[in-house]
Amino acid sequence: MKRETLQVAALENGTVIDHIPSSKLFDVVNLLHLENVRSEVTVGFNLKSKTMGRKSIIKIANKFFTDDELNQLAVITPNVTLCIIRDYEIVEKKTVVLSDELHGIIKCGNPKCITNNEPMRTLFHVINKEAGICCCHYCNQQQKLEGVKLV
Repeated sequence: MKRETLQVAALENGTVIDHIPSSKLFDVVNLLHLENVRSEVTVGFNLKSKTMGRKSIIKIANKFFTDDELNQLAVITPNVTLCIIRDYEIVEKKTVVLSDELHGIIKCGNPKCITNNEPMRTLFHVINKEAGICCCHYCNQQQKLEGVKLV
């Protein structure tokens, strides 16, 4: 059996975000402020994927994400694969999933909501993960995650 070569170089230490829909790649780059990262960042765009047809991947050397950053990532690209690499080995692999509550991540679409008029942190309850629908804790306005603005 012929073994294909890697399209992206191996990573000694850091994080790999895999199975990013190619249409969302630049949203992820902007969300994670990768333009400000001082270590090596490798971006693969429109790579072949058996399960997705085409996918994108990001490898960030010496960068490990906080839970808050992963929750933000889940808002715009749920179900991406996150691999933590140490000494060229995957030490943790998980799917980034949308949490049940979103604290201080997205803005409420209701201009009359208290979160848009007072200095306070937003809180949303995810009421349908498959459809991407959340509800503001304060004004009960529902909104789709695909159209939200991040805080």
